Amino acid sequence: MTDSVLARIARGDPHSVRACMDEFGGLVWTIARRLTRTRADAEDAVQEIFTDVWRSAGRFDPVRGSEKVFISTIARRRLIDRLRRAKHVPMMESEDVLERIGWADSGDRGEICAEAVNAAQAVAQIKPDQQKVIELGVLNGMSHQEIADALQMPLGTVKTQMRRGLIQVRALMGLESRPPADEVAP
Repeated sequence: MTDSVLARIARGDPHSVRACMDEFGGLVWTIARRLTRTRADAEDAVQEIFTDVWRSAGRFDPVRGSEKVFISTIARRRLIDRLRRAKHVPMMESEDVLERIGWADSGDRGEICAEAVNAAQAVAQIKPDQQKVIELGVLNGMSHQEIADALQMPLGTVKTQMRRGLIQVRALMGLESRPPADEVAP
């Protein structure tokens, strides 16, 4: 059995830093971006969070929760600290929402990101064909060609449905102010 990435960081393994960022960078970025005002703030927060992860890796205890929960808890704490220092209300969520998320829970609840709930709600609002294409591609990891074969649709239609569906989901989640002009539905 291989060591956890946090155990390797604690031992000083130089390759573990990249492995940790590859595995958890998306999670940390999503949390940071959601709870900061600007992209630059999020970038600073991510750097702070991973610095704290490197310092704290030796305290990780797999009995108390997964690596994902441990890193999410560090991210949550760093972001609360930043919010308190800045004395401003974040654009996307408040400190109260962070408290309700329950990152420190050692069960599955601690690993569920509020972003996933918002994304699921947004996907439920788009066309059924786009929902199915996104489900097969994003959740099931199917390629465009595999989706086309499974749904007996032309490959170009699958690609268009995926692109338009994702653009609409991003817009519904507030990640994009409006779809590009060439994507406005007739």
